[in-house]
Amino acid sequence: MKKLDEGFQYGIKEGILHCPGVRKLGKDISFTVAVPDKKRCSLLLYEKGSREVAASIPMGSSVRFGDMRSLLVEKLPAEAYEYNYLIDGQVITDPYAPALAGRELWGASEPEEEGALRGRLCFEEYDWGKDKPLHLPWEEIVGYAAHVRGFTKHPASRVKAKGTFAGAAEKIPYLKELGINQLELMPVYEFSETGAGKEEGQGRRYGLPIVRGEEKLNYWGYTKGFYFAPKASYSATGNPVRELKDLVRKLHENGIELILEFYFPKGTKTYLILDCIRHWVLEYHIDGVHVNRDYTPVEVLAQDPLLSHTKIMTESFRMEEIYEDKHIPSYRNLAEYNGGFQITARRFLKGDEGQVAEFTQRARRNPKACGMVNYIASHNGFTLADLVSYDEKHNEANGEENHDGTDFNYSWNCGEEGPSRRKRILEMRRRQMRNAAAFLLLSQGTPMLYGGDEMGNSQSGNNNVYCQDNELSWINWRTGKADALFREYIRKLIAFRRQHRVFCQRGELRMTDYLSCGCPDVSYHGKRAWFGNFEAGSRSVGILYAGDYVEANSGGELKDDTFYVACNMHWTPQELALPALPEKKQWKLAIDTGIEGAEGIRGEGEEILLEDQRTILVPERTVMVLVGK
Repeated sequence: MKKLDEGFQYGIKEGILHCPGVRKLGKDISFTVAVPDKKRCSLLLYEKGSREVAASIPMGSSVRFGDMRSLLVEKLPAEAYEYNYLIDGQVITDPYAPALAGRELWGASEPEEEGALRGRLCFEEYDWGKDKPLHLPWEEIVGYAAHVRGFTKHPASRVKAKGTFAGAAEKIPYLKELGINQLELMPVYEFSETGAGKEEGQGRRYGLPIVRGEEKLNYWGYTKGFYFAPKASYSATGNPVRELKDLVRKLHENGIELILEFYFPKGTKTYLILDCIRHWVLEYHIDGVHVNRDYTPVEVLAQDPLLSHTKIMTESFRMEEIYEDKHIPSYRNLAEYNGGFQITARRFLKGDEGQVAEFTQRARRNPKACGMVNYIASHNGFTLADLVSYDEKHNEANGEENHDGTDFNYSWNCGEEGPSRRKRILEMRRRQMRNAAAFLLLSQGTPMLYGGDEMGNSQSGNNNVYCQDNELSWINWRTGKADALFREYIRKLIAFRRQHRVFCQRGELRMTDYLSCGCPDVSYHGKRAWFGNFEAGSRSVGILYAGDYVEANSGGELKDDTFYVACNMHWTPQELALPALPEKKQWKLAIDTGIEGAEGIRGEGEEILLEDQRTILVPERTVMVLVGK
């Protein structure tokens, strides 16, 4: 070990106490770390790639304010060194490290010796050009949630850099063609994916032993991590910082936002969370974050002026703490992750009693001060294909005797558990998937697709693949004819939503005729026009969206037709009444989920005129969309 007084060639000065982490000032580098009172601290420098300490530099009281200690090393070549801290005899890796050395290989067990994990000094300049966050309004967004590794790791993904940031970038043309303009990624910061046993296993919450006591792989990454460093094993080039920035820039060039998910466990300091989010926004140009509400000070994040144009998503907000006197922000950056929509839509889909009133409320929810992100499937639970193929979870592969994962899936297997060859069952499953997609993409708010659902991806009934890094958790890009047809259906349905702004309005619909045009902005109909059937036994409803209100909600910028969405989740056909249209307008059929593939979505001018303009007979388990022209 080369001591400071044994010929260390670089000068030492006082660093920047108010900036935790490392900062480059000209040719000098400042190191700042929080150290509690009465604890000794030294900066450890390693030659790049080595675990041997090259220099140990004490950080005493002369470079201290409060608990912050800082020093500046003059003319230190960043490309030649890595660093840690020695605090009270224990080697500590900087929680603010911008990148890590020692975790380059996914799934490799971490050596326990000191110095195996080190902070990297990353000060490489990046040419962002004119890049900046896109600031897309919530009502214009169609999101897509994925895991970096699972997105492209499957052999059928047809990308060169499978399971990496670069691999995700290769799929940008696919996302753009599908109609996606927001990508959300599960944790991409440095976390340990190995060594997750009984202490971190999902079975621990139930007090159950892990089968055979074997270690689990932490595939998802919902654990404490190094929140400022992009995950090295997600990099194909060996430079995760530049590779992730390349991904962000390419997404923005194609009109796609990037949302990153962060998991902060109990005990994470508020100042670290705030510093972390600011870091990713400023350093990586990300468009927003999705954080867990339990231990994250979301109201603090929401009030930070620096983040006022950064999208912040979580389960809920205490809006009265954020905006005074019911203030409406000029830019709506907050959004609730609407788990209630998922449950209600699933129950309505399978035909449960008493869901019509709740579904109509969820489908129009769109507050002025806060966006609403709707989803039917996510990483936590069944995929869309499994939702219509399994009545029960099948998590045996996780080694927890099928006790892990939620038991409340609100699913229906359409008559047979798991894979089936029966034509009737397969046809019903495909119809139910089309119905679910219609619920999601024809509701107000922001729809979020779970990656792979658009092509019928299955996890074989496993609703909690947190420890599965294999083809069970990876998106299977090897699709059959039916899957390709469903993907085209999703593409056309997204395009339909974008074309007709009545389904993605800026404000929440009021159910009143505030324009005095003879029709409320949204109304509900049953066997009688203007009278929705909301009793417990009802499983059908007609939803009328009046096109005149699109212009009012958009400040006079947009116009649209009037649409009637007829939903029948009963197992028998149901008759719904059609409201009378103004003179010279007639009801035409635009979408019919009872028709296989994308053929049930008709383009402009291709709609079918209804013979009966007063009622419509909706087949069992079918959604039909009518347009008044």
